[in-house]
Amino acid sequence: MAGGAVVPPSGGGDVNRVEAPVTIKAYMMCIFAAFGGIFFGYDSGYISGVMGMDYFIKVIEGPDATSLTSSNKSLITSILSAGTFTGALFAGDLADWIGRRTTVILGCGIFIIGVALQTASAGLALIVAGRLVAGFGVGFVSAVIILYMSEIAPRKVRGAVVSGYQFCVCVGLLLASCVDYATQDRQDSSSYRIPIGLQMLWAIVLAVGLFFLPESPRYYVKKGDLEKAAICLARARDQPRDSAYITDELAEIVANHEHEMSIIPEGNYFTAWANCFRGSIWKPSSNIRRVILGTSMQMMQQWTGVNFVFYFGTTFFQQLGTIENPFLISLITTLVNVCSTPISFWSMERLGRRALLIWGALGMAICQFIVAIIGTVKSDNADAVKVMIAFICIYIFFFATTWGPGAWVVIGEVFSLPIRAKGVAMSTASNWLWNCIIAVITPYMVDPDKGNLGPKVFYIWGSLCTICFVYAYLLIPETKGLTLEQVDTMLEETTARTSAKWVPHSTFASDRDRADKQAAARTGHHETKLASASSESV
Repeated sequence: MAGGAVVPPSGGGDVNRVEAPVTIKAYMMCIFAAFGGIFFGYDSGYISGVMGMDYFIKVIEGPDATSLTSSNKSLITSILSAGTFTGALFAGDLADWIGRRTTVILGCGIFIIGVALQTASAGLALIVAGRLVAGFGVGFVSAVIILYMSEIAPRKVRGAVVSGYQFCVCVGLLLASCVDYATQDRQDSSSYRIPIGLQMLWAIVLAVGLFFLPESPRYYVKKGDLEKAAICLARARDQPRDSAYITDELAEIVANHEHEMSIIPEGNYFTAWANCFRGSIWKPSSNIRRVILGTSMQMMQQWTGVNFVFYFGTTFFQQLGTIENPFLISLITTLVNVCSTPISFWSMERLGRRALLIWGALGMAICQFIVAIIGTVKSDNADAVKVMIAFICIYIFFFATTWGPGAWVVIGEVFSLPIRAKGVAMSTASNWLWNCIIAVITPYMVDPDKGNLGPKVFYIWGSLCTICFVYAYLLIPETKGLTLEQVDTMLEETTARTSAKWVPHSTFASDRDRADKQAAARTGHHETKLASASSESV
């Protein structure tokens, strides 16, 4: 190993002692990292209310306008996702070059620049440019914060901790709705500049806090600096540097990395990217299969249609015509999202990822078809609209407790260390690509002067959630309670439908030590035979 580090002692081989017990300090460090979700959620949520504000509409469209055109609504909403898509792809390389933590801090800086541009805007051009720049920063953070949290979180609470990221996203959405609600009636530029400018606070808090958190130990293992890896691991687990827990876990991480590199060496920059697409698509443990799983899973999360409610909820409720305060309804749907997500902290570790994603997709599909049917039959009836809103809230409950956090949890777990940064980056980029596509096409589907689908758009979301149900059953493995290294072994030995029954039976460190002893024994036996033959010839 490079970096002058000492090779760690051999692991103990105990599959139950490859990680230290969870401590309060270690848990709190992971929880703070989840704070990155707040400005991601806030940035996604504030635009829905801003686009419905009278003053903002007049700034963009002119003094006589009463609503944004479909093209401007599509552009303003989708340009953020275009930036995040690009930022997420670059983030994978940066996370391997300069570290996970440093990449997130850099993303916060870029995001602040984008927010400053938006806050200063007095027309379409600058707000679009600002959202594009802010998107780059959000892409950095949204891709790497999941990678960072997955790599430092203890296995027993990893699902809950990464779910905490989704909870912070929901809190950000709620804060955005509250601020929009408070400033909607202002008849000056503060109506939209206050919701936009407030985002800087979240980025500053995250960037400053990360200076005091350790780098991912797996980043240093990948770099070959085992001394720094051990120091960071000890801080993340709140254990002494010479603890047997730290020795065993570091040995397991190193042995797993050596195993992966023995199968597919990393090589140069282009080879490292090519490695992400090696193997057979029919083999669950192959790199290309993992990339397909991660990218398609994030695509499916967007296909659930939830961002239709959060991006276009205010304007959609305005179009229904029977709702007195669409801003309040949007605030309620966001509140449901926030209050429901903490359930996943328990259910993700208790029930498992696979079961939640399967049944969550089914629950969402049923609710969406009910909304679509009611909207088709009695869209102009006030009582019917109330029922529609109730089922939209139930649909959001299913999303918030299953696919919302679940997709992020799984993509942080299924990639092996040599391709993990790039794999998570591509998966996150997929999320933003489909986020952008949906943001572009949705106004054209539902606006009265375009497709005018109205509530019938939920037929589309319901059909896509039905596909998510089938997808989850066939392809999503169960990763609950496993270390990231054990997930590698599970993918090699099972299929998605049998993965829940898999139990760890060995460690990479013990397998490596056993192989080394066998090789040494064969070498010693061979040398003994040579010495014997030599003495006989004399």
